[in-house]
Amino acid sequence: MITLSTPIEKLSGIGPVYQKKLKRLKIKTVNDLIFHFPHRYEDFSNMVPISKVKINEVCTIKGRIIEINTARTWKRKMYITHAIIEDTTGAIKAIWFNQPYLTKTLKQDDHVYISGKVTISDTEIAFSSPSFEKVQSNEEATHTARLVPVYPETESVSSKWIRFILKPVLKELGNKIPETLPEQAITENNLMPINQAVWQIHFPDSKELAQQATKRFSFEELFFIQLFILRERMKLSQEKAISLPMDINLTKKLVNSLSFKLTDGQRKSAFQILKDLEKPRPMNRLLEGDVGSGKTIVAAIAALNTARKGYQVAFMAPTEILAKQHFKSVSDTLQDFNVDIGLLTGKQDQFRSRKLRNQVVEISRKKLLEKTKGKPSEYTNNLETGIDILIGTHALIQDTVKFGKLGLVILDEQHRFGVNQRASLIAQKTDLIPHLLSMTATPIPRTLALTIFGDLDLSIIDQLPKGRKKIITQIVNSKERNQTYQFIKREVKKGRQVFVICPRIDKDDEQDEIKNSSWTGVKGAKEEYDKLSKKIFPKLKISILHGKMTTKEKDQIMYDFKNKKTDILVSTSVVEVGVDIPNATVMMIEGSERFGLAQLHQFRGRVGRSKYQSYCFLFTTHPSRQSYQRLKALVDCHDGFTLAEKDLAIRGPGSFVGARQWGIPDLMMGSLKDIVLVEKTRQTAKEILAQDPELKSYPLMRIRLDKFRDRVHLE
Repeated sequence: MITLSTPIEKLSGIGPVYQKKLKRLKIKTVNDLIFHFPHRYEDFSNMVPISKVKINEVCTIKGRIIEINTARTWKRKMYITHAIIEDTTGAIKAIWFNQPYLTKTLKQDDHVYISGKVTISDTEIAFSSPSFEKVQSNEEATHTARLVPVYPETESVSSKWIRFILKPVLKELGNKIPETLPEQAITENNLMPINQAVWQIHFPDSKELAQQATKRFSFEELFFIQLFILRERMKLSQEKAISLPMDINLTKKLVNSLSFKLTDGQRKSAFQILKDLEKPRPMNRLLEGDVGSGKTIVAAIAALNTARKGYQVAFMAPTEILAKQHFKSVSDTLQDFNVDIGLLTGKQDQFRSRKLRNQVVEISRKKLLEKTKGKPSEYTNNLETGIDILIGTHALIQDTVKFGKLGLVILDEQHRFGVNQRASLIAQKTDLIPHLLSMTATPIPRTLALTIFGDLDLSIIDQLPKGRKKIITQIVNSKERNQTYQFIKREVKKGRQVFVICPRIDKDDEQDEIKNSSWTGVKGAKEEYDKLSKKIFPKLKISILHGKMTTKEKDQIMYDFKNKKTDILVSTSVVEVGVDIPNATVMMIEGSERFGLAQLHQFRGRVGRSKYQSYCFLFTTHPSRQSYQRLKALVDCHDGFTLAEKDLAIRGPGSFVGARQWGIPDLMMGSLKDIVLVEKTRQTAKEILAQDPELKSYPLMRIRLDKFRDRVHLE
């Protein structure tokens, strides 16, 4: 007898080899198997007699094999298997390529279902590479003649194999799967009960029932996310943090020292953050602003207020380039405010001290860590005290980094950090939890903000600094390429600089995420660098930047580009966020159809950061209709928030803000676009927690919630 907790290896047909392969799909128990949902369906439900099949139509026939054989074609060097299937209305051929074993599987007089598209082959109507299934005369189909589930797969674990293993398991379980949703949620939202839903999501009797099952599990996924987030928010409200009263005079002094005027969005966001820091419970706020909107100065205001109260600030960025840029920017901004700032990147550490008249010096890792352990300066005459603000990369969460008095954690481009990394930094506490400020330049659609970041208070900077000119964006086809090159030459002649972005490093790059035939012909940065430097712009100074370079190499390249020693920088997406080169006016993106709207918008934001007119050229070859739709949206729209909504509608939510780290099945991903469903699940979770904050009346829900916590490890 099997139960949900039965180990997968106890099932018939699963030995050590398959056990290991299933672990790649995170399937270790029967529960994992039945909740390994399909990500789509093949519709083979159109059953027709052989005499009624139509060319280019997907259909299913049922008949008897009257002939089957395999031959090898020496000219094409492949095996071709031919079978003839008949029913009472006629006969039709089925053809398979390079599957010679089929003659051992399928025999003359076998009764089979054949499902697939009917085509014309050698003037004959035939099924080309169809799915097939041997059945007894009255046996129900599993792999054909219905809506057939297609699952996330791994090597040697096909969807057909999963269906073969799963169906008898579901039959044996029967109605023994315990309901995890509260009865009121099922009734009020007209949801399918769990046992029916599990069967219908794997082996649906109709499209409508498949949709109802998907709706049920979409609601369940979102409901547990909302329940988890709301409970975390409740717990956080009961935790204690240091109260950091706002120093209005200090803030005014800093704002007045700036060479520019803050936008209304920056002022409002800074005030919201400073008011949060005054509270004796931990701030948990997301600062969201479009590229170039000036989030760093808002963070600097909060950091200065924290440091002046005698507490430390940890400021973490996703890349060394961005960490070093923040170090310089924050140091320059706070140079007149007696703040000691350190830079910790894992490769090269620096220190900027008021004692040293704001001079940047190299510092040993040991010395920097000692200063971090020490108490912050507290603005006394003792200049040998610890660091006020430590800026760095993932190096900040190493076990060797200990803060003496951490009061505020700032995470830039926070969606680029894994949830475990975020939690590690927040966990550096004693009896008080540090305040948390997350920042992102990836505008988040409202549904995702409610779902993924529902536990965060939100501040939005929805304005750009005055004087910024709108970036002229154009889609460039192959015929217009030379004309664009001539334009770039003229821009460089004016003294301007150019970014060239490529989707990958090498033409034959074998990274897992691009091992796909659809990437054939996509340009690599090295190839593009060679072409531009030798053939297109031989007289210009061109450099290349990518993630496989050493820190020293990357630093030198960025230094040269920033100091106008380089005209054109060819790069991968390593420059997507944070790189600030005011003199750059041209962003040229190769293979632009390979990027999402949010990422393209980030690239475009690397230019247009000064008084000069800037341009973004989207180079593309044969984009799909959907890709062209995305690129056209970028041409027409310059508002990141609007683009985010369009990207969500076009591509779906999987590419946004690490949404996949929640483990939401692909079939449920689309539900993140449904604002009505998101708000329903949130309201249901609120009502249940209002009645029973500890979920004492819902033991199964508490168990499920604990498993959910293990899955996402949120801070």
